[in-house]
Amino acid sequence: TLRDNIIEEIIIVCLIIFLFLFHVRSTIVVAITLPLSILISMIPLYYLDISLNIMSMGGIILAIGDIVDGVVVFIENSHKRIAASDGTKSRNDLVAEACIELGPSIFSALLIIGVSFLPIFALQAQEGKLFHPLAYTKTFAMIAAALVSITVTPPLIAIFLKGKIKSEEERRFTRGLQSGYRWILTRCLHGWQLVLALTAVLVILSGLAFSRLGSEFMPSLWEGDLLYMPITMPGISVTAATDLLTRQSQALKTVAEVETVFGKAGRYETATDPAPLSMLEFTIRLKPRNQWRKGLSEDDLITDLDAAVAIPGLNRAWTKPVRGRIDMLSTGIRTPVGIKIYGKDLNEIERIGQELEGVLSKVPGTRSVYAERIVGGYYIDFEPNREALQRYGLNVGDAQMVVETAIGGMEISQTVEGRERYTINVRYPRELRDNMEKLSRILVATPTGMQIPLDQLGKFVTRTGPPMILNENGSLAGYVYIDLKDRDPGSYVDDAKRVVEEHIKLPPGYFISWTGQYEYLARMQDRMKIVLPLTLALVLAFLYFSMRSVAKSLMIMGSVPLSLVGGILLMWALGYNTSVAVWAGAIALIGVAVETTSIMIVFLDQKWSDLQKSGSTNEIDFINATVEGALKSLRPVLMAVSMNIFGLIPVMIAVGLGADVMKRISTPMFGGLVSLVLLTLIVIPIIYQFYAKRRIVRGITP
Repeated sequence: TLRDNIIEEIIIVCLIIFLFLFHVRSTIVVAITLPLSILISMIPLYYLDISLNIMSMGGIILAIGDIVDGVVVFIENSHKRIAASDGTKSRNDLVAEACIELGPSIFSALLIIGVSFLPIFALQAQEGKLFHPLAYTKTFAMIAAALVSITVTPPLIAIFLKGKIKSEEERRFTRGLQSGYRWILTRCLHGWQLVLALTAVLVILSGLAFSRLGSEFMPSLWEGDLLYMPITMPGISVTAATDLLTRQSQALKTVAEVETVFGKAGRYETATDPAPLSMLEFTIRLKPRNQWRKGLSEDDLITDLDAAVAIPGLNRAWTKPVRGRIDMLSTGIRTPVGIKIYGKDLNEIERIGQELEGVLSKVPGTRSVYAERIVGGYYIDFEPNREALQRYGLNVGDAQMVVETAIGGMEISQTVEGRERYTINVRYPRELRDNMEKLSRILVATPTGMQIPLDQLGKFVTRTGPPMILNENGSLAGYVYIDLKDRDPGSYVDDAKRVVEEHIKLPPGYFISWTGQYEYLARMQDRMKIVLPLTLALVLAFLYFSMRSVAKSLMIMGSVPLSLVGGILLMWALGYNTSVAVWAGAIALIGVAVETTSIMIVFLDQKWSDLQKSGSTNEIDFINATVEGALKSLRPVLMAVSMNIFGLIPVMIAVGLGADVMKRISTPMFGGLVSLVLLTLIVIPIIYQFYAKRRIVRGITP
């Protein structure tokens, strides 16, 4: 899916360049530099042993539009220089002047795009392992693009820009764009109060929409299969567990989209799977999507499956096979949200868990909640009668050995079958040990050769106790599993915490912690609160060294919240939650916003410098200078942003594996770029005119 998206993006980028410039040779320059930059970025990936996977290829998808931005701006400026030339300078000189004019700004902008990914590198643990490949790929691609832009691109432009180069006014497409933009911008400059008021309203609306967005650690990656994990009450027998396993498997197969079902009860023969017999697992293989019922989504399918297996006394949880294993290995919780109860007494921990179970079941968004019954196991103990044992010349060990071997079984040897080895285990057949009466008739041999039943040497008693003891952070622990429906983990935990604080009073020495995917989410949010401001400060420092002006640097940074407006509104419209994937896309948008606004500022600077040299202080001349400077930047800005917008369309409409994560990464960029191009072309010229007019009145160069 992602490989096809990358190919489609490259084709779309080349078509957009041809549409704006209508020059095949210029498109060839991009067709050379784009794959060259991507291939150069693969060199460090190879030595860092980073494979091509969903995340690393996602970095390439995010970078493609940005990679060619510098090349496109150089080509577009060269077109302007050549078209306006009077023939006194050679084309090589004109190309060199065009590249030198914008080279520093483009180089610093491309580096800023790379630096803006610093928050992704700061992620830790699972989220770091997931997104570091994306950040490495995007960063190396931007470094490669910056190097190619200032080294390879100018000679290629000089080689391929042959023949007659038409000016923007000679092309009907760009002439129409300029005419419409001139009319809109002129009226906006005259009615700047209304424009700024509408912009403020949009920012406020996006803030309200952002406050209504849910939060999750990672969007659910559709793996093509499902993992169904029900839990029944402890103490279930092997026979009952087998029967339940069979009935649940048959119920799952009644859903048309299910291909095969494999279920297990208890644990595998490994120490890494400490599951009790009451915990069942079903790996559900699904048919290909084209064989599903029309219009059926993943959530609808899970709802149908959950209804098919719903029976009283069975707590149900749904996850994905890979995602579920990762969650269980890292936190011990198999559901999106869980609670760990710590204390010193198992009975008290179980009581607290049952209280939490009752309270949380009423919180909106709870599909199921189950507190482990950590003292609900059943045991059969043999209590030896020492006087009876002495009467027959036996000791306690003799009776316990019979119990161990006859009931539990004893390994006596191995059988070798070719290269395979199997353990030989000996014990009584099931029909001689399946109830208390039969157990009491098991015979024990005495030194004299007599066979004495166990009931004459002691008695069997039943007791309850913990089936499994959890020890974590030096305390006994119990888990509460919470499965969610139509609710994001972040807002759910916020509501659940308030309910727990109101209704649950913990005894001294007992405390709870929220875990599961929420644990990752909280860690990521705490990290971002520190790293994001530092990154924005670093970007501002880069801009200052490039522009040598605090005002211009702040003006460019002002495009960041303007660009986020569209991304937030689009996420709200699509019903997406904020997550690490969404933040990665928003961080990628920062660099694009800075680069696009930098291009606008460079051309506005040129026109206002010319105005200052003329000595004019007329309001009409101020507006004309702003309009002419903005018109100069129109084509490069539209080309740079359009390549990103249209390049992301294949991802936004993709439906294959991996598309669900990439859509969350791309949505902030896609919506943000739409608002960026509209607000940058209108709002930035208005703000710049205020800034430049005040400096010219004071006799200072803008």
